[in-house]
Amino acid sequence: MSASDSSRLLSLILPNGLRVVLCSAPRLKRCAAAIRVAAGSHDVPEQWPGLAHFLEHLFFLGTERFPTGEHLMSYVQRHGGQLNASTRERTTDFFFELSPPEFAGGLERLCEMLTHPRLSMDDQLREREVLHAEFIAWSRDDASRNLLKRLQPLSASHPLRWFHAGNRFSLPVPRQAFQQALQDFYRRFYHAGQITLSLSGPQTLDELQALATRFGGCFPTGVRVEQQSPPALMGQCAATSLPGADQRRTHLMFACEGLPQGHERAADFLCTWMNNGQSGGLVACLREAGLIESLKATVLYAFAGQTVIEIEIAPTTDIASKLTPTEETRSPVGVSLPAMTPDQTTHLPSLIFDWLSFFKTHYQALLEEYARLQTRHLDVASALSLARHYSADDKATGMHDEDILALEALLNQLTPDRLIEPLSIGSRPTVHWRLPKPNPFLHTSSVPASPTPPSPAWVFSDHLAATGEASVYLRWTLSSPQPTLFRMLNESLKTLIADAGQAGVTLGFSSYGNHWQLKLGGMAEPIPAVLAQTLHVLAAPTTQTQARYGQPESEPALIPIRQLLKTLPDHYLNNSISNETRDAQAIWRYARWTGFAAGLQATQRSVLTHAIRHAPGTPDTHTLNVSAQMTDSRWAVEPSESSEDAVLMFYPTPTASIEDEVLWRLFAHIIQGPFYQRLRVELQLGYAVFSGFRQIAGQSGLLFGVQSPSANAMQLVEHMGEVLKTLPALIERADLQTTRQALGNQLALTTQEFQVAAETLWQAHLAGHAADYPQRLQHSLANLSLDTMREAASRVALPQTPVLYLANRAVPDGLRLVRP
Repeated sequence: MSASDSSRLLSLILPNGLRVVLCSAPRLKRCAAAIRVAAGSHDVPEQWPGLAHFLEHLFFLGTERFPTGEHLMSYVQRHGGQLNASTRERTTDFFFELSPPEFAGGLERLCEMLTHPRLSMDDQLREREVLHAEFIAWSRDDASRNLLKRLQPLSASHPLRWFHAGNRFSLPVPRQAFQQALQDFYRRFYHAGQITLSLSGPQTLDELQALATRFGGCFPTGVRVEQQSPPALMGQCAATSLPGADQRRTHLMFACEGLPQGHERAADFLCTWMNNGQSGGLVACLREAGLIESLKATVLYAFAGQTVIEIEIAPTTDIASKLTPTEETRSPVGVSLPAMTPDQTTHLPSLIFDWLSFFKTHYQALLEEYARLQTRHLDVASALSLARHYSADDKATGMHDEDILALEALLNQLTPDRLIEPLSIGSRPTVHWRLPKPNPFLHTSSVPASPTPPSPAWVFSDHLAATGEASVYLRWTLSSPQPTLFRMLNESLKTLIADAGQAGVTLGFSSYGNHWQLKLGGMAEPIPAVLAQTLHVLAAPTTQTQARYGQPESEPALIPIRQLLKTLPDHYLNNSISNETRDAQAIWRYARWTGFAAGLQATQRSVLTHAIRHAPGTPDTHTLNVSAQMTDSRWAVEPSESSEDAVLMFYPTPTASIEDEVLWRLFAHIIQGPFYQRLRVELQLGYAVFSGFRQIAGQSGLLFGVQSPSANAMQLVEHMGEVLKTLPALIERADLQTTRQALGNQLALTTQEFQVAAETLWQAHLAGHAADYPQRLQHSLANLSLDTMREAASRVALPQTPVLYLANRAVPDGLRLVRP
């Protein structure tokens, strides 16, 4: 029985008018709550852009009943959960996830902060500076700026043309008119009639309903307020040109209006199949014909009958050689493309419109497959994903009658005259299109293979029961790092990654140091088939794949702090790039691999063992060892063009022992709240502030990070160091018995989400720990002495402790990297 079959749903309206959706799924280990408020950035008065986003931030600053240290953010962080919020055009979402014992406390705090916000003047002035920092970051982000420029041809009166995050100048906090507008917005929209509360977890529906009734009943009674309809999308424009927009790609942006109810799901259905990479589909046809590198259709906006859909096309760099006036381009999937000229900006759009015409008359054949895709998504969704899904849409999976009517209306409007930026369209070609083939991993089952003994380099863990979810890891050790070859191979997996994701399997290929790692997690049944196909793609790159070697990355640049996080493992492992080659077979010839799996049944283990026989490289039967410990502090640089400074500080454990790992986990648990409070709330250094426990190839460590628009790298290091100096005092003030109990519950494999537990076991395997690692971890935590914690905390607080500093700037003047 699939997880969706065993899940139960209930929708109801509380007496105060609050809409509630409950999802009981016994497979879940955690619980989640999501609140959707039917009000967003387009619902605020025009003179106060950013007010809705500003209010969202203010809610998280605590209430009189739950002040700083006891409010929702501190509570969730202390109990190892996650939370966030999002302000969109017409909705605002608040959501968190926790273990069942702590869930009621989190839900109480969530409802309390929305019904009794503090909204003090001091809080507003401080938080406005955080929004201003976000605004600066956005204003310097090329992707965000280019999108806004592409939206400028819309009607001058439509709010999609504006930016609504808010800044120091659009949020005049001291002005009485602004304060009145803030209160009016809060009273108008933050009541029960405007809110949907969604709960998901392993509890019964009765238990979830009791929680929803108890805490959801605190919202003031209200009836749904009809949000003001937006002006027409197209009309008089203030700008018709897009200076500085991304010229490397072709953008088809459609503005559709007057659509019937159900247009949101109709647009999702269309984009699902436009983006589908299966053989026979639009993307596969154009890519295999050598015309495009990528194509992505996205719903940018959907409200009150209006939908804006953008199709972004990245043509191949050598498309001119693919298109000539006299030849026919034939895709390997059998779709014949007509004779063309080298001007892809004319002919690629014409092909898109021709495909849309074909899709309009053939989409019915994809309705069942779409329902299967949606069902599989819910089968493996986390508690948080389920809560967020049902806070927005509690309808059954698949396309319903109103959705199909909306799809017909939408397809009728996807014509050249609906493009917001006029584009030269070539003559309509005649192409014999086909629908994409069904996802093979949605229809697979583990076929028993002849018994094959597993390689000594492979470990099947029995710590996690086979309950339908599994994780598989495969890591290669190379003779030298090969970043260019890795990018080529990773690019070749994009379609496979998408197919696996639709089937409920997250597939990731990563590179760090001189290691390549493959990770598969999710529904156990398709994992062996996904792994077999992935190994085939990696082991024997096609000519088309090899042609991508050395091409620049097509993805937009990450913000500095994300780029630092991405490259931290490389820098910690002293990744030195030399002797690069494009010969994949030469690299595989000397590569050594080790593997690990958890959650697979006996039959699935047999099939996977058979697939592993075709893994490139040689099984590594040697005992794994963690990389040598750091003996010196060092400063590493990951350059970026951003004007903002970002710094990571990684404190590795002094040894690879479980005892040191437990200490560092405890320190991360204790210091997380004070670190965030000091740097994010009190000093207002920036919006990207975090800390936590991190493992790199089996090496444990404390990780701290900040990105700031105002402080330089040296100042960030000093501020982070000052917080680290407080660790001994935090240890003395902490209720260690309660803290150890909370951390012990979080580390118990039985309380962790499956993929989190599997990652814990994989890192223990890389660290060389034995099969009794989970028991030894809990034993070490339970037997930590106060003296041991004091001594270790004092060492961490000392400036002589080895630290890896990773920043987007060179070593600051005045920083001393002292040998301990």
